[in-house]
Amino acid sequence: MTTSQHSRTTSRTAVQKAALAVGAVFLLVGLLGFVPGITAQYDQLAFAGHHSGALLLGLFQVSVLHNVVHLLFGVAGIMLARSASGARSYLLVGGIIYLVLWIYGLVIDQESAGNFVPLNAADNWLHLLLGVGMIALALVLGKKTTARV
Repeated sequence: MTTSQHSRTTSRTAVQKAALAVGAVFLLVGLLGFVPGITAQYDQLAFAGHHSGALLLGLFQVSVLHNVVHLLFGVAGIMLARSASGARSYLLVGGIIYLVLWIYGLVIDQESAGNFVPLNAADNWLHLLLGVGMIALALVLGKKTTARV
């Protein structure tokens, strides 16, 4: 490893590392949603909609669209982790998006066409945890970044 490569890997801020980790997890989850066995009832995987019967880890309702959203969200996290401000924005805005998804999942009829992603109760509560967690990471770790600048 050259000195410039070493300094790039060690000069990441905590918020960048967090965004990179969150992005990598989303990327992994998106990929796992396409793996039979890890995704139960894989034969029921639909492109979108509440009628997709596939369950990631046997718990979280997924569709092709849902998996693609996870993949794109993961790529965004990895790309935005290149800078501290990008990483903080990814975590903050992503956390807000997940809180909106949580509320959306609570208010829609899960058997209606409005549940196009699709979402079930397990997804809803995971979205709450993700939203709160991502926002907390952005605020706590992002504060340390702005204090040093």
